[in-house]
Amino acid sequence: MNEPPARTRTAPPPVGTWQDLPPAAGAVVMATGILSVGLHLVGHEALSGVLLCLAALVWLLLAWDFGAHLLRDRHRWLADADTPPGLTAVAATTILGVRVALLGWNTFAGVLLALASVLWAVLLTAVLRHLRRHMPGSVFLICVATQAIAVLAATLAPAGGDWLAWAALVFFCLGLVLYADALSRFDFGQLARGAGDQWVAGGALAISALAGSKLLASGVWSGSASTALRTVTLVLLALDLVWYVVLLCSELLRPRPRYDVRRWATVFPLGMTAVGSLSTAAATGVAWLDTLGSVLLWVAVVAWLLTLSGLLRALGARARTRSVGS
Repeated sequence: MNEPPARTRTAPPPVGTWQDLPPAAGAVVMATGILSVGLHLVGHEALSGVLLCLAALVWLLLAWDFGAHLLRDRHRWLADADTPPGLTAVAATTILGVRVALLGWNTFAGVLLALASVLWAVLLTAVLRHLRRHMPGSVFLICVATQAIAVLAATLAPAGGDWLAWAALVFFCLGLVLYADALSRFDFGQLARGAGDQWVAGGALAISALAGSKLLASGVWSGSASTALRTVTLVLLALDLVWYVVLLCSELLRPRPRYDVRRWATVFPLGMTAVGSLSTAAATGVAWLDTLGSVLLWVAVVAWLLTLSGLLRALGARARTRSVGS
């Protein structure tokens, strides 16, 4: 018997008003927030602060939109909640939490971790029930959302206690299992025709490597356990870099220059690979990864600027269309 078609609903309109945002819009916060983290790591505090403010503003708009649909349009909320792009709410919240934790705002970051954990439990359960074969790159968000919680929990562990590191380890291991499941469902044809979210296939490994590096930095494990964790982290980053090359080559062979909201899901893996490299270099002592991460960070910044330019052009075109129509 043939399988029913996937309920991915991953073809949102290119741009909408902020009151009618598709779930994939959470990738804007993910991309902007991780670049803010990366710029902080390389010492560009002013730029990092600007991007943090932008990420926080968009997160607030998305939170308002999320709550409004939950209270006023339960049917649409349920429809969005059972698709992988809905998990961007979890990842966006935790990445914002990581950035504010770097400011020393651990209490606020802890609140965001608690909120993200509740969202993760609700949304992941709904998404897993509706997964099918031959899905787009957004299917890897089941891993990204899980590893994002591991990253924030491990980041807070030095101040919050070893139990957070152990909780992060559980999410880290679960995230790897979910990555394998997502890979088995991924439509590899998306490499040639994906609108941007195919890059999450690599970004999920990048955030997994970041989670591993944060677990190493927590100092909870030593001896053979630390060595094993170090090896796994380096392997994950290496696999991510392989994906990076494959995905970049696919873009060069089949260019897709038109703006799509899913292009923010391209910027996020680019930024996450850079941050993963920087964090892994610090945790493992592999110095050349620091240089690689710094270079890749600026590649991600350029991609962010190009994507923002595409968004602004799309908004301008929509405004002109509306003015002509009225």
